[in-house]
Amino acid sequence: MTRFNWQNPYPTPRLPVFARNIVSTSHPLAAQAGLRMLWKGGNAIDAAIAAAAAITLVEPVSNGLGSDAFALVWDGKKLHGLNASGVSPAAWNVDYFKRKYGEENGLAKHPKRGWDAVTVPGVIAGWEALHQKFGTLPFADLMEPAIEIAERGHAVASVVAYKWAAAVPELKDQPGFADTFMPRGRAPEVSELVRFPGHAKTLRKLAEQGPRAYYEGEIAEQIAAFSRQGGGALTMDDLRNYRVDWVEPISKDYRGHTVHEIPPNGQGIAALIALGILEQFDLGSLPVDGIESQHLQIEAMKLAFADVYQYVADPRSMEVTPEQMLDDAYLKSRAKLIDRKRATQFDFGMPKAGGTIYMSVADERGMMVSFIQSNYMGFGSGIVVPDSGISLQNRGYGFSMDPKSANVVEGGKRPFHTIIPAFLTQQVDGTQEAVMSFGVMGGDMQPQGHLQSVVRMLDYGQQPQAACDAPRWKVNRDFSVDVEATLDVDTVRALQGLGHTIKSVDDPYMDFGSGQYIWKLDRNDPERGYVAASDTRRDGLAAGF
Repeated sequence: MTRFNWQNPYPTPRLPVFARNIVSTSHPLAAQAGLRMLWKGGNAIDAAIAAAAAITLVEPVSNGLGSDAFALVWDGKKLHGLNASGVSPAAWNVDYFKRKYGEENGLAKHPKRGWDAVTVPGVIAGWEALHQKFGTLPFADLMEPAIEIAERGHAVASVVAYKWAAAVPELKDQPGFADTFMPRGRAPEVSELVRFPGHAKTLRKLAEQGPRAYYEGEIAEQIAAFSRQGGGALTMDDLRNYRVDWVEPISKDYRGHTVHEIPPNGQGIAALIALGILEQFDLGSLPVDGIESQHLQIEAMKLAFADVYQYVADPRSMEVTPEQMLDDAYLKSRAKLIDRKRATQFDFGMPKAGGTIYMSVADERGMMVSFIQSNYMGFGSGIVVPDSGISLQNRGYGFSMDPKSANVVEGGKRPFHTIIPAFLTQQVDGTQEAVMSFGVMGGDMQPQGHLQSVVRMLDYGQQPQAACDAPRWKVNRDFSVDVEATLDVDTVRALQGLGHTIKSVDDPYMDFGSGQYIWKLDRNDPERGYVAASDTRRDGLAAGF
């Protein structure tokens, strides 16, 4: 039975939600789309796909019909992992970018936006794979709520409008962007009605012809033709040859539970490394928001990123395995590098040889889904295929141009990925039991959000909504630390005293991610259902019945 402290010490407009069937997303209309499928008799997978389709419309600033996706699915007895991240066009390599864009500091340049940032979108194939393996309702039914939203329109939510306006100056001249996302010559304002007829056409084709039409049929031809027109490398063959991968999740034990992540090419392993390091310390004896606890967590995260940025790539290219990076003895040795009295700049270690929208869904039959899809940097590449609503991600920017890197760009390869779903289980009398489906979106913040949330719930007994609302910090790639403005002033001052380079940030949406959590209340009494939380940093909603 769950034993949380149900009080919430942090300012919040939200309360935890209790129900037997729950959909928790970063937009209310997406949550309601998922609930519609559960009301129709569908399961958590049906609900997740419907919500995922709807959220491409109501939160286009984070994801779209040209996204990538990952999922962890608890089928009631076992956890399954899905990698629906796309691969690079076959024509890509270092020389391709060097010829086209030249060099800088001895390495080929590569663009952040435009066609040469676009890899094959994996999201639609991900929906298809999830539906084929677990879905119960017809795929066309799952598209119904999204089609309705696209055709009738919806009033733009507050946080979405803010991010939309922020993206326009950089993306307004990208092919197809203004026609789809600036229908009045600007970003829409809060509460303004927007319709997406192009999205509706694509969603109807998916409903009528099936998801493979995106990779082999009429939709694929639209994408490939627009790529040719714009000088892109993405071809019909790249789309036709794409397949998702069902993968075995990786995991690490922490405080009597097991935390699960998708294996590389994603960065979920960073959360597991950091938790494996923190397992060596008694965090629960330290004040939850105090300097000692926060310092240890930050240092563990820095150690994790030092290894992740060195080694993680498409697993076919990695020098070391996830098992080597998660080895208990290795993590104990890394933990010894932490100085409890000062901040340290860590280098990567030598393991012994041998990012976005996130949603969580659970149903009363015991199925739980941890699902994430993303265009990477906001709207992604800025490319929108005309009359289709397909806004393409810019995951190609995640490749390295360094020929010595495991993550170097090559044709048909997956880049380093930031988006990661997570899951929590517990061994009970030799049987693995589901505990929580969870995730925190937002680039490099994601594994850090996983770490901070798990610590708050397992070490300190904070309930999911409190763990959502608590102030966060974020380690940057230069190992400086962004802190949310709500973090205790004395703690921030003390972190600076230990030598941390601190940056205070007032924009929680952009820097500190947004989480959705669904926790199973009692394994012995399924009728009690779940408790869910949705992050206040976005327009989200946890809704259930």
